[in-house]
Amino acid sequence: MKAPASEQRKLLDLQAADNRVAQLQHALRSLPQEARLAELQRDSAAARKEWAGVNGELEDAKAEIARVEGDIETVAARAKRDEERLQVSSSSKDIQGLEHEIASLKVRRSNLEDIELAVMERMEEIEERLAAIVARRDDIATEERLLAAARDEQKERLANQLTAAVSERSAVAGGIQSDLLALYERQRDRYGVGAALLTRGVSLGSNMALTESDLAAIRSAPGDEVVFDPESNCILVRTEESGL
Repeated sequence: MKAPASEQRKLLDLQAADNRVAQLQHALRSLPQEARLAELQRDSAAARKEWAGVNGELEDAKAEIARVEGDIETVAARAKRDEERLQVSSSSKDIQGLEHEIASLKVRRSNLEDIELAVMERMEEIEERLAAIVARRDDIATEERLLAAARDEQKERLANQLTAAVSERSAVAGGIQSDLLALYERQRDRYGVGAALLTRGVSLGSNMALTESDLAAIRSAPGDEVVFDPESNCILVRTEESGL
């Protein structure tokens, strides 16, 4: 294909515009906040699971306290009844039996109160663990909120830049003759790079120095002849920097 050297040089501007668009697209796909937000979501899920487990312990402890308090009330009521019967009883046998039962009830109540105290202490420890989990969960939520806001702000900024870059790319492409543009697009779609500068015998498409035979072939090609990088297959644009 033939195209004026001035037209071929426009391909360098088009490739730069495509590079800019690709960079912005990559930046949008790999926002730095996303990885940390994913970690925080996992941490948040783990905190919720831990809170549910510890809260279950607390509910069990509350149920145990309720049972123990119920037993204490039962023992107290029975002891009160025995005390009342003892006050009015005249039978030495009954008095002896009531005194024995009252003593047993006192021991039973003391044991129950020890259990109640132990459970209350356990409840206090559980509540402290719950409070720590809630505090950690709140910290996670705060960091998530701030990071999400920063991500959204950066995403909007990059999206606006991408819109502008795509518009600029279209403007550059619109100034290139159609057959040359079609060739550039085809090479870029196939090989990832559409055009590159040949500078001092090095192709910036492959970042490799061309062989003497390749350079000789390019030297012999007319200035309006479109030539290709033998390594990357992109269009090689020749300028005064090419070292030919």
